[in-house]
Amino acid sequence: MRYSSPQLIDRLAAEYALGTLQGGARRRFVRLLADRADVRMAVATWEARLAPLANSVSPVQPKAQVWKAIAAQTQPSAVQQQASGWSWLRPASWGLGGIAAGVALSAAALFTAPTLFFTADQIAMRSGEKLPQSYVGVLTDTQGNGRLLVSSLRHGKTVTLKVIGQGHLGSAATPLQLWALPPADVNGGKAFLLAQVPVQGSSIAMLPDTSEKLLSKVSKLAVTQANAAQPGLPGEVVLTGQCAKLW
Repeated sequence: MRYSSPQLIDRLAAEYALGTLQGGARRRFVRLLADRADVRMAVATWEARLAPLANSVSPVQPKAQVWKAIAAQTQPSAVQQQASGWSWLRPASWGLGGIAAGVALSAAALFTAPTLFFTADQIAMRSGEKLPQSYVGVLTDTQGNGRLLVSSLRHGKTVTLKVIGQGHLGSAATPLQLWALPPADVNGGKAFLLAQVPVQGSSIAMLPDTSEKLLSKVSKLAVTQANAAQPGLPGEVVLTGQCAKLW
């Protein structure tokens, strides 16, 4: 299965966040999560989108047997010491039921309002997640407005392109291309093609090699329209920006 389609990634991320992605498909997607920042972003977006749904669900009082089953699986030795008529609702006691109730309430609050417990950076880095080593660029138009966000994992073979700002970059009839501009001492400073650029939304494109090999010595990026020639580039330059290392 090819994972270069943003629509496919979005659908899989939704199923993953809902818990309906199972079996081999889920295992493959979990591996993909570890390798690609755009997949983690898609999952985080769906988690944030689905979290408010918990507020619309009426609370349900679990049966006593539920808490007993949880306690039996988590702390069986402690359960054996408790009388059969012990209630987790008794205010003066601090037992398994009270702990379980507190955990359930805390989990619900964490799911619906994680910023009550963690900063935005801590949330982004939860479960060992952190900003991955990547090549990134924000390309601007002639007025200095940011119009295109480019990112690729350091050793990845895909590049993610996202149109930002107001309006489309152009029309589908005028192809846009993303170029890497190496310095003069690298390959004679000759520009080379990285990917086709969407006129709106986002896309993921395959690179001819790993981004490390392609971009390690590149400091500038450019987007051209393929309908007009310009020295050094096969088209009119419409966007430019720096290529930065995120590490």
